[in-house]
Parts: sequence; C-alpha cells; structure tokens
Amino acid sequence: MGQIWNIARGVFKESVRDRVPYSLVLFAVLLMAASYLISQLTAGQDLKIIKDLGLASISVIGLLIAIFIGIGLVSKEVERRSIYSLLSKPISRTAFILGKFAGLVMTLVVNVGAMTVAFYAVLAYMNWMAEPALRAAWEAPAMDVRLTIPIALSLAQLTMVTAIALFFSTFSSPLLSALFTLGVWTAGHFNADLRNFENVLDSPVAVYVARTLYYLLPNFAPFDVKAQVVHGEGVSAAHVVLMLAYAAVYVGALLSAAVAIFRRRDFK
Repeated sequence: MGQIWNIARGVFKESVRDRVPYSLVLFAVLLMAASYLISQLTAGQDLKIIKDLGLASISVIGLLIAIFIGIGLVSKEVERRSIYSLLSKPISRTAFILGKFAGLVMTLVVNVGAMTVAFYAVLAYMNWMAEPALRAAWEAPAMDVRLTIPIALSLAQLTMVTAIALFFSTFSSPLLSALFTLGVWTAGHFNADLRNFENVLDSPVAVYVARTLYYLLPNFAPFDVKAQVVHGEGVSAAHVVLMLAYAAVYVGALLSAAVAIFRRRDFK
C-alpha cells in the first residue's frame, strides 16, 4: 500500500507542476464566466444556460485532463527509459499501475473541485444580482446543491476514462492510446444503440458482434443527468449508487487487465 501511495503522490506532484491542467481549468473558469455574459442575450433562460455551460465545461475539461495525462502515465516512463530504474527498485508492477491510476484520480478530484468552486461562484453572483421576482420564476435555485450530483457522476465517468486511457497506454503508443480512448468514450455514449442492432440488421454475425460490444464497452449515457438537474428534476439515490457501483466494477476490471498486460511486458 505504501508503494502505491508513493507513486500516486509522485504522479500528483508532477501533474501539479504541469501547466496543462492549470490552463484547462482556467479555460473552464473563463468559459463559465463567459456563460453569464452569453446568458444576458436570452430572456428567462439565463440561469439554465449558466448551469448547462458550467456543467459541460467541467465534463469536457475533466475529459481532456483524463485522456492527455492518462495516456502518458506509462508510455512516458517507457520513452524516457525511466521505467528501468523504477522497476529495478523494490516496486511491483501492480503497485506501479495502481499508483499511476491513483495519482491521476487525485489530480482529477482537485481540478474538478476547483472548477466546481468557480461554478458555484458564478451561480452565487447570478443569485445575488437577480431580482426576487426572477428568482421565484426559476425552476431550481441558483445555488442548487443537487448540481453536485451530475458533477459527482461526471467524476465517476472520468475515473472510468482514466482507467481506459491507462489500459491502452500499457501496450500502445500515446497517439493510439488517445485515439482508442476517445473512440471508446464516444461509443460509450451510444452504447444503448448496439443493443437494438438486431432490429435493423439481418446478419447474425453482425448482431452477435454488436451485442458483444454492448457488454464490453462502457455505458456512459446513464451518467449524464445534467439536463434533469438543470430543469429542477430529481435524481434518485438508487440511480446514483448504481452508477457509482457500475463505475467501480468497470474500473476494477480495466485495472486488472492493465496490470495483467503490464506484468507480461518485457522491457529488456
């Protein structure tokens, strides 16, 4: 456990020194601030636009951090040949992979937390500037605590993306890892369509392949509850718990596969 923590702390410190996460978070903060200006051009929809753009900014910036840092967690060490000195130390390959993953998750939590604070700061300013009559007409309050639900589910989804990027980085180049991860992320948002391919395809083989991909690829659609919360609709606790459990199981499976592949790699 100590090995995992030491590696995770090293990844976190390296990520903090990296300017990329800071630039992305700054971009998200500016985008959320700009959403307030954009919302002034729409009548009666200003709060919804701020919430939509704010939540979307957190998801997109978090995705970029997860992919473009995650794909280099292993490949960067191999390219710099620092992997040889690391593995020559009393560090198991399992601890190496788990530590890298934990370090990036820590980075994601900090960055998502910073963007969430900025998001609520914009909402607080919006709430302070609005007239009482306008606040009464909102479907949901500006400082709605339920907004943390889509943020939490987005973080769970980003954790899955991190595991996917790390999995691909154990056996492919950074470019291919990025393309594969983006492909899986895109397919994961349309995963449910694969289940219905048997209604539009006559080929049993194609239907079998589609059904197999349906079970193998992650299903990201249920994690997206932004529209429900923005419009004041509730999200059941059972749904949140189910999604978090699904993410935990999927991440566990990916990390197990990543460890198995990495343990079999020959770096001589």
